[in-house]
Amino acid sequence: MKKILLICILFCCSFAYAAKPKYQYIKISTSKGECIVRLYNETPLHRDNFLKLAKEGYYNGTIFHRVIKDFMIQGGDPDSKNATPEAMLGEGGPKYTIPAEFRDSIFHKKGVLAAARDNNPEKASSGSQFYLVQGKVFTDEQLNNVEKNRLQHKIPDYQREVYKTIGGTPHLDRNYTAYGEVVKGLEMIDSIANVATGTANRPKEDVKMTVTVLKKREAKKLEKELRKAEKK
Repeated sequence: MKKILLICILFCCSFAYAAKPKYQYIKISTSKGECIVRLYNETPLHRDNFLKLAKEGYYNGTIFHRVIKDFMIQGGDPDSKNATPEAMLGEGGPKYTIPAEFRDSIFHKKGVLAAARDNNPEKASSGSQFYLVQGKVFTDEQLNNVEKNRLQHKIPDYQREVYKTIGGTPHLDRNYTAYGEVVKGLEMIDSIANVATGTANRPKEDVKMTVTVLKKREAKKLEKELRKAEKK
């Protein structure tokens, strides 16, 4: 009987250990702090592309080359590695784009990771450049104006509440693909957004990044911590 019980316990433990995390996560480390981003499963093309580049070390040494307070911080341009102060950035990246993956349930609240793009009619995303939303808090009147002047749809009530409390950039919804969100270290965005900037909104002091993918064990531990936090 004891042997059977021991086998059951070992089986349950091995099953729990083998279980995969629900999501995949990346860590962005900078001199202004670090954050952990959950990549959405609902946007697999963007998720898998970001993971691929991160594992290759593509982003390491690049800078947040465009920073606009109360809006967003943008990075991911490979040309920004060791770029001179006068260099114009924002055009670099792999020679491909990613098809847009708009989802009605995903919106530009503060902390969201989204893909930069040019003005192509398909709204396809840059192969590497991304931004993290800082945004601002909106009133109902301001959101009504966004609906009327910038969007082609009504903002759902639950999203309105987020924009009125946490904040974000609602005019970007369904125009730029959002594919992740910061789950830890949101302060990093605020810290970078506060740096002094010069020409083309480039920080006067380079803020370099290192991007890594959380290992399976790290991701499982993080999800356990997040579940505990949600229950409190």
